[in-house]
Amino acid sequence: MPLTDLLLHLLNFIAPAAFVSVGTVALSRLAYQRRLPLLRFWPQLALNFAVCLSVLLAGLWFFGRDGKMATYAALVVLSASCQWVMVRGWRNN
Repeated sequence: MPLTDLLLHLLNFIAPAAFVSVGTVALSRLAYQRRLPLLRFWPQLALNFAVCLSVLLAGLWFFGRDGKMATYAALVVLSASCQWVMVRGWRNN
């Protein structure tokens, strides 16, 4: 496999993690405007991206192939849960 094909495959593998993490952090800024988050925007994005990428790698390991809907569902749930913790969503302020 040429290097360009390998790079394109890797970029397509991490694309869902990148888009979900950016969307989750950006939308949580709108939803939780009055709450002060634990981290600034870029550290939140990096942590959320790491969680999303870990979920994709775990899905690849568990199912043996990429692109299963169960992996994407877990990606959304864990990304939202991670962001909920970072904005301290359990508080009622």
